[in-house]
Amino acid sequence: MKHTVIRGLTAASIALSSLATAGAAQAEDTISAVHAFPETLIYTKSFLKFVDEVNEAGEGVVRIDVRGGPEAIGMFQQADAVRDGIVDMVYTASSFYGGTVPEKDALVASNITAVEARANGGIELIDQIHQEKMGVKYLGWFDSGVCYNLWTKDEPKFDAEGNLDISGLKLRGNAVYNAFFKEYLGAQVIDMSTTDVFAGLERGVVDATGWTQIGLIDLKWNDFLNYRIEPCFFSTDLGVIVNLEKWNSLSDESRKILQDVAIAHEKSSVEEMRAKRDEDFAALEAGGMKVISLEGDAKASYLSAAREKTWERMKGLMAEAPQGDGNYDKLIGLFYDANADK
Repeated sequence: MKHTVIRGLTAASIALSSLATAGAAQAEDTISAVHAFPETLIYTKSFLKFVDEVNEAGEGVVRIDVRGGPEAIGMFQQADAVRDGIVDMVYTASSFYGGTVPEKDALVASNITAVEARANGGIELIDQIHQEKMGVKYLGWFDSGVCYNLWTKDEPKFDAEGNLDISGLKLRGNAVYNAFFKEYLGAQVIDMSTTDVFAGLERGVVDATGWTQIGLIDLKWNDFLNYRIEPCFFSTDLGVIVNLEKWNSLSDESRKILQDVAIAHEKSSVEEMRAKRDEDFAALEAGGMKVISLEGDAKASYLSAAREKTWERMKGLMAEAPQGDGNYDKLIGLFYDANADK
């Protein structure tokens, strides 16, 4: 009888041990992810570095499984895919889903970095808005601290007051800067996704585009573009969103690892992107890229128009939503530092 009890206890111990082992094996949270741009682009490389950082810090607890980029899910369909739970996470420009969250323009027109916006509560507010309007968790604003330039094939023209004259320019547009290009510059833009611009430049469909200070070489657009117009304007609005139901299903430990790594990556990516900008500018200028600068009142008008036309768009779209535009002034206060432009 004694041996029977012992054998029974041993069997029970083995069974419990097996269950514990199985439970441990199942405990790791797995998050499927896609990214908006091709792997060769510097911004995608930054996201993939974040993925590696999460997978290292979260070994055995949480893992991000990258399913691909726009070849897996079209870049303009990715945000909806996250909202609908088709995929758990996406790294993308918030402008790609700006119709749902027009408040993203606070980031577009920002002159501060994610580090400052994290500290002053700006990203917390953006997260709340994403959760309310879209059903996604806004995990982090990555690769901030760089801005946009206008890049052209041919030498730009100016009017008698030194303002940029874009007459005759076939300007590639997109959701990020169309308000500025159309309403201030008066451009007739040709909307085109990032993946189509190389062919558009090659075939002469467009001969100018807005783009960030970095990445032109990665995309090989410098094969066609010869001029960079200063000053730069706007900020990148790249970030990571996570399906809210998925986020809430994760363990507390998984959520902490993801958030902690995201905050650390917000800071490190600022430094890395600015270093890459300086490297790219040097390489482009060594390759013959010429820099043309607006000056005086023309420069001031150009910068203020980029900011204010974007804010106008944000306010108008916010007002059309059921939630209204009550956060408008708060968003500007959190994402724009008037003293930084002095």
